[in-house]
Amino acid sequence: MGNCCGTPSTLHDGEKANKGKKKKEKQNPFAVDYGNGNDVVRGSKLVVLKDPTGREISQRYELGGELGRGEFGVTYLCTDKETRVDYACKSISKKKLRTAIDIEDVRREVEIMRHLPKHPNIVSLKDTFEDDSAVHLVMELCEGGELFDRIVARGHYTERAAAAVTKTIVEVVQMCHKHGVMHRDLKPENFLFANKKETAALKAIDFGLSVFFKPGERFNEIVGSPYYMAPEVLKRNYGPEVDIWSAGVILYILLCGVPPFWAETEQGVAQAIIRSVVDFKREPWPKVSDNAKDLVKKMLDPDPKRRLTAQEVLDHPWLQNAKKAPNVSLGETVKARLMQFSVMNKLKKRALRVMFSVPNNITISNTLLGIIPEVL
Repeated sequence: MGNCCGTPSTLHDGEKANKGKKKKEKQNPFAVDYGNGNDVVRGSKLVVLKDPTGREISQRYELGGELGRGEFGVTYLCTDKETRVDYACKSISKKKLRTAIDIEDVRREVEIMRHLPKHPNIVSLKDTFEDDSAVHLVMELCEGGELFDRIVARGHYTERAAAAVTKTIVEVVQMCHKHGVMHRDLKPENFLFANKKETAALKAIDFGLSVFFKPGERFNEIVGSPYYMAPEVLKRNYGPEVDIWSAGVILYILLCGVPPFWAETEQGVAQAIIRSVVDFKREPWPKVSDNAKDLVKKMLDPDPKRRLTAQEVLDHPWLQNAKKAPNVSLGETVKARLMQFSVMNKLKKRALRVMFSVPNNITISNTLLGIIPEVL
């Protein structure tokens, strides 16, 4: 699964009596209303996956060291006993699947990974297992590290390199949209390199917040990661255009090292997103090509109807001529910012995660503490 899913709180009688006496707390502007989400009655009979490959993962794979840890489970290195090929195994503890929504999220992630055709820039799902205590997803192993870490490690970072990365990310978006999948959580941390070679493919690795969609269908759940969230997500009325916005935010960061909508608090970030004022004055923007800036503007258009589609982004002159984009270094400042941003992401990963739940009766204006009515 992707970011954390908080379970709706239930007030006991005593708490209800004291509710009005407590000082009203500010609501998280990135909160999502999922309804009641009643707790799931669990036990050894809980079944999450519809048709797993098998029950005992140890019959086919050897589990190795830990590769990463998330809100719902742990990713381990695992090795096929017959072929000796290494994979990544994401093991999701059933004890942490507290609601029917949590279970459905896991099922949907598996369904989406199975549904998407094989693509060089999308991590592939090989096998699924489910035992009494956990669900195990065996996936292609990406050993090349995170996107920003590799950029920082390189001695020379240019606009041309940023164009190449953007092209790959938008090609992933195009593939998803073509097959009726909205990613909803595009961010640099969700892209890893397949291996440590200079020519390694960049791959999208996490579809935990992705959903299937039909043309014209609208969604209202507030999901994703704050810095990359489109304004219409905060307004609870959105479609697949949100993925282009998120890719535009990544492009902006690739070119200058910081997010376009930045603040120290969730409320501040939400306000900046709704206002959608993009700064092209700070360094290194004066030396970035006009074509690059034009694409950023069109991907970060606050009106989703005017925002470019994935195909239109790929047809843009800057990406059409990606190999001819300026190969002049964007400067050490950009690399330093990217390194700081990457470190901050790792330190604050848990603090800025979203999909917190709020009571049914909280409206978007309440959730955003009056921010949206103030700036719309």
